[in-house]
Amino acid sequence: MDEEQRDMEAHKAYYNRLQYVADAQQGFPKSVLNDGLHFRQPWVMGVEEEVEWLKLRVHEHEKLLRECQELKAHVRMLVVRVAELERAI
Repeated sequence: MDEEQRDMEAHKAYYNRLQYVADAQQGFPKSVLNDGLHFRQPWVMGVEEEVEWLKLRVHEHEKLLRECQELKAHVRMLVVRVAELERAI
């Protein structure tokens, strides 16, 4: 009975380790390279990497928004000039 109990406990410990590894690999950003050991990386580093990626995306969107605003102002100016030219004809 003791041998069977030890065997069951060993199997349970093994399955728990598999579960820990599977859980550790969930939720990491895709930008973390999967070298087979990335789950040993502290989660803080993964979060920091994700925040840096999000900052880059925000800066890209801000740049795009500024460009759109400049284009909108240019289109308004062109509309005014076309209206002036139509009145002159």
